[in-house]
Amino acid sequence: MRTEAMVQICETERLIIRSLSLGDLPELADILSDPEVMKHSVKGVCDEAATRKFIEWCLACYASQGVGPWALIDKQTSELIGFCGVGPEKVDDAEVINLGYRLAKRYWNKGIASEAVRAVLDFAFVKKQFHSVFVIIEPEHLASLRVAEKTGFSSFESIDFHGRSVRLYRMTSDQWESDQDNIVDVTSE
Repeated sequence: MRTEAMVQICETERLIIRSLSLGDLPELADILSDPEVMKHSVKGVCDEAATRKFIEWCLACYASQGVGPWALIDKQTSELIGFCGVGPEKVDDAEVINLGYRLAKRYWNKGIASEAVRAVLDFAFVKKQFHSVFVIIEPEHLASLRVAEKTGFSSFESIDFHGRSVRLYRMTSDQWESDQDNIVDVTSE
């Protein structure tokens, strides 16, 4: 059996963000099999086989692009609580860098998604020097809309994505840098 090296990407106050591995399959399958967690996923609920394919896709993204959905590990418990990352996505015949995340339900409404997204965006813009990152959100997914707004996504266009009406948000590296400068300015006063 092949083993993958688990590479730490970064950490936040409450999270270690690292690459996923096939060893994460049982915990991640448990999260992705929850209908509430997957309610707004175009792929729907994932069983163990679908979760394995997802992890294998993540490993291929790491190898080819140096990014992908990464494991979110709770620092206090060392438990895998979800994923967050950026990876390639086809939108209207163009490949974009898309932000995606999922959290175990018991970690909702604690600010963890926003914390993870900020760290991932910083990695994408500062370390990987991407020019833009997109996020695709169904208008009914109010929690994800709040996370997008909290982390600096503001303007969007409405599009059809896999047969669903969604909002396509785009943030540029200049917008990210400007937002970070404003945060520094506010806290340094």
